[in-house]
Formats: sequence, C-alpha cells, structure tokens
Amino acid sequence: MKPSMDSILTKQIHNSDDIFQMLNSKEDERKKLFEYAAKIKKETVGNKVYFRGLIEYSNICAKDCYYCGIRKSNKKITRYTMSDTEVIDAVKYAHKENYASIVLQAGEISSPQQTKNITNLLNQIAKATNNELGITLSLGEQREETLKEWKNAGARRYLLRIEASSPELYSKIHPDNPMHKIETRIETLKLLQKTGYQTGTGVMVGLPFQTAEDLVSDIEFIRDNNIDMVGLGPYIEHKDTPLYSLRNTLLPQKERFDLSLKMIAILRIIMKDINIAASTAMQAIDKIGREKALKVGANIIMPNLTPVKYRESYLLYEDKPCIDEEAEECKNCLEARIVMAGDEIGYGEWGDSKRFFARQKHA
Repeated sequence: MKPSMDSILTKQIHNSDDIFQMLNSKEDERKKLFEYAAKIKKETVGNKVYFRGLIEYSNICAKDCYYCGIRKSNKKITRYTMSDTEVIDAVKYAHKENYASIVLQAGEISSPQQTKNITNLLNQIAKATNNELGITLSLGEQREETLKEWKNAGARRYLLRIEASSPELYSKIHPDNPMHKIETRIETLKLLQKTGYQTGTGVMVGLPFQTAEDLVSDIEFIRDNNIDMVGLGPYIEHKDTPLYSLRNTLLPQKERFDLSLKMIAILRIIMKDINIAASTAMQAIDKIGREKALKVGANIIMPNLTPVKYRESYLLYEDKPCIDEEAEECKNCLEARIVMAGDEIGYGEWGDSKRFFARQKHA
C-alpha cells in the first residue's frame, strides 16, 4: 500500500518514490501538495516576491541546441547585441524603480572579446548604480578565469540551466559534439559554486522523450548539487528547431503546465530555502500562469527590460508573452499579478538565496 500524501509531505528526507508520488498526484492529493508548498514558502522565505529586471543582451549564440529558437543554425532571425548605452539605460530604469536586481542574459559565447565586453559592462553598471544592484548573469558555460573576472567585477549570481539532467535525454536534445556535453555543463555548475556565485539551474518540463522518472531525477539533481536558485518551466516548441518535428508526440500544453507547477511545489518542499522563479513560459500557456507558480512556491519574477525592438528576436520558444510591452507596462502588470497571488513585492531588496548563505556557512 502506498503511503498517504500527508505522510510524504511531512518527511524530512524524500526518496525517489516519494517524489514520483508527488509528481503523479491528482485532485485531492495535488491540492494537498500545493497547499503544503504554499505553507512552506510562507514559513521559510515569506510572501515577498523579488524582481529581477531581465536584460536580453544578445541573441548571438555559438550553440545549436535542438529546442532553442536562437540556436546558431536558425537563419530566420535577426541577430543583435544591445549597445552599452541601451544596457545602462535599462539598468538605470531598474535602479530608479527600486528593483534592486537585474539579470543579464544572452546566447552562449565564450571568447576573450565576450569576456572583456561583459567585464566592461559590469563595471559600467556598478558605476551607474553605486554598486546598489544585485547582478545575475546567464551567459552559458565559461572558463573558471572568466567566471572569477566577472565575479570580481560585481556579478553575484549565475543561472546555468541544465535543461535535462539525464545524460540520455540530454544527448537527444543536443548535437553530438564537444560543444554540447552534459559533463561540461555540470562541471561549470561546480565551478560557479567554487567561485562563490549564488548558483542557479533549471529544467524544461514536457520535452520529447522525457519520462516521469527523468523529472524525478531532475529534482534529485537540483537537490543533490545543493543549488541555490531554480528557473524551470514547460517546454514550448519553436517552429524553427529540429524538435518541432516531434510536436505531435508531446503532452498537451496544459499537462506540461500542471507538471511544472508540481515541480515548483516539490522543490519548495524538499529544498525549503531556495529561490524559485515564476517563469515567463508559465504565462505563455496559462494567462495567470505566473500567479499560479507564486501560489505554489515561486518567489522570483523577472520583468523584461529589453528594448521592445529586440524582443521578437529573442524568442526561445513560440507564443512568448509580453514581447510588445514597454518596461513600465510590464512592471504595472506584474505588480498586479503579484498582489493577485497574495504576495508583496520586495522593492529595494536583493532577495538573495537563503540556501546560499546556509551553504557558505557549512562549506
């Protein structure tokens, strides 16, 4: 006889079977899962939601991941890199509006010139904001020396999504060449922790070939690697990618969305003090998807500060919401959504990961 949901939820240590049962919960069990995750969130990280102003710096990418709309082989998009002035204007807006944190995100490029460009930008950001912004980078796999240089220039957090922690699944959604190795991805995550970053990762839910066991392994990967912050969401296909040919094999979008909510709730329960983002992809499927994510454990939201003229060129997936909203519209919309979810905005607060500091203490 399988254990009750109540007994699983209150466990201190959850095994694979427990995670599998939570992931497959239906109706009353799912309701209990979501309510318990909300309780843990309130008790552990509180009901504050922290803004991370998102700046999509460049869509130029050296990688060719089979799921991504900005993959190197996609010739149908216009490539761009924001000017330093455009980046600093976005940063000044975030600073003026008291966001306290930004995310600088781009396609994956590893080169001496890219290292220099980002270091220069970080120095300009520090100068423009009196070092008052918490800075997250999401710039892909980099060498240890590069990560140290950016850390010394003011970056505090780094998001490097694994996307799929199963080596078998990873190999099916990436080209088979030295540039797309899961071992490199994992090694970079370890380098980030070693270098002193608050380290984030995440996965896509509902990928072709993905099983429930894969999702259980994803949760265990995040837990066992002592990750500080997570960004996950449903896989949404893009017509100009190789995986689009498998769209008829996918779970319905609503099921991918529901599984993503469960993944957020489970992570909140088993890793109580991490930061979890309510991703834009949730809203691409459900109009109040981000609010639902906040209700079951998410506590980070990322208003888009990228100039509107670039947003259609940074589509990792189809139907991305808010691509025509100016920064002020996006801010007002998200404020309303957060209040609807019963939370408040942590204006002026960096909202650092509590797990990071606990991890540092025991290092």
